[in-house]
Amino acid sequence: MQNNTLVIKATKRPETLERLLRVIRHRGFEVLSLNTENKDGEITFNVTVQSIREISLLINQLEKLPDVKSLRQLM
Repeated sequence: MQNNTLVIKATKRPETLERLLRVIRHRGFEVLSLNTENKDGEITFNVTVQSIREISLLINQLEKLPDVKSLRQLM
């Protein structure tokens, strides 16, 4: 299993967290840790996920979400 950490900046809306978690779960990833920071109408998620699947599968789907402004993978 691989662990990967993503930093996701998104528009702060009530449903944003639910959408992110749904995509993570549907793509076969498990959340190991999740930290959030709210600032000026934007929310930043630092999320560590684990899966046997390639992280690119998850990144491609998360980038399609309308609230996601930017996404980067920490190495």
